[in-house]
Amino acid sequence: MIHRDILLQKLIDRKQNGRIKVITGLRRSGKSFLLTDIYIPYLKEHGIEDKCIINLSLEEFANTKYRNPVELDAFVRSKITDSSKQYFVFLDEIQKVEEIQNPFISGVESKITFVDVVLGLMKIKNVDLYITGSNSKMLSSDILTEFRGRGDEVQVHPLSYAEFYSGYTGDKKNAWRDYFTYGGLPGLIDCKTHEQKSAYLKDLFENTYISDILERNGIKNERNVLDSLLNVLSSAVGSLTNCNTIANTFKSVQKIAISQNTIDLYISYFEDAFLIKKAERFDVKGRRYIGSQQKYYFEDIGLRNARLGFRQTEENHIMENIIYNELIFRGFEVDVGVVEYNYKDFEGKSRRTQLEVDFVANCGNKRYYIQSALSVADEEKRLQEINSLKRISDSYKKIVVVKDNIIPWHDEKGILYLGIEEFLLNPLAIDG
Repeated sequence: MIHRDILLQKLIDRKQNGRIKVITGLRRSGKSFLLTDIYIPYLKEHGIEDKCIINLSLEEFANTKYRNPVELDAFVRSKITDSSKQYFVFLDEIQKVEEIQNPFISGVESKITFVDVVLGLMKIKNVDLYITGSNSKMLSSDILTEFRGRGDEVQVHPLSYAEFYSGYTGDKKNAWRDYFTYGGLPGLIDCKTHEQKSAYLKDLFENTYISDILERNGIKNERNVLDSLLNVLSSAVGSLTNCNTIANTFKSVQKIAISQNTIDLYISYFEDAFLIKKAERFDVKGRRYIGSQQKYYFEDIGLRNARLGFRQTEENHIMENIIYNELIFRGFEVDVGVVEYNYKDFEGKSRRTQLEVDFVANCGNKRYYIQSALSVADEEKRLQEINSLKRISDSYKKIVVVKDNIIPWHDEKGILYLGIEEFLLNPLAIDG
């Protein structure tokens, strides 16, 4: 079993804190496993009795009747029988709970939802409540707003490279290659061949993620548009783009006219399902966001590769996606950096240009500027990669992450160079 110690510690830190723990993340990323196979055993090891643990998966067919919020509320309350004991309640995939009509109230506020159930259970003093869900709009924004500061979100991501590496049973020298190709969804552990892994990832896309998005958002006649947009975003990983650019791509390449608003809406569906994340552009010197273009990254690189039939495996873009995911996993807010500067061209005329910093990573009072590069063995290539970094005058750490397994070193500008596996396996390496 792969131990997800960082996630476990997050739950331990929030245990009995008076808030509802909202566990969110991509479906099949390990939310249920985290609670059922890691956290609940931890509770039992620390003296919590079985009868004080109420664990209900609303995804299972046997529990279909509890998708009715009234039935769900009655079931949980029936298990809380001793006011002197602490109960731990786990409701898995809470978004499966249906919205029903309240027979006693009419009008706009006449619906009963899982929000009502959760808010009611939260008021029981001897209940520590945990819910999971796979829809960010339903859980992250709506629910946490409803709780008025009493919700506490923990995001579960696919396995980080360090987690993947710790449970890798093959030759460790092949771990990066396999992670780079197939990603970190826990279900892949039982898949041995390329055919099995490919089938698993493609099946998840077709029968879980896309089906969920279609059903949740009532999309009936534009499945082909949704598929095409996913393909475009998959090919554009690590590249600046926006809805206007994507609309023009549809028009010129696929001869399909799709409005920017529709593209923006569909991208929001992918974000709500935790399939992709958006990185905004940030002007480092001007300290402001530039909204004209963004980058999109996949929550799991294996899903992206499977979407393209494992045909477009450009190491530079995939490595960039993996670094982005690792920074998010470590709790950073991540933007794409822009450095503007003036220079004179060969005719002596003043020009203004923009250089890119792959990532501006912020966490509390810490900031790191990080560049992803396959190699800097060639001096001309190295200077090209650090051109943006050396034009940033503040004192925050500047780092270049390369594919090669190198001994970490600093150049004359103080820029740190790390190998990708060192970066991924050792969180302290960036402070070296």
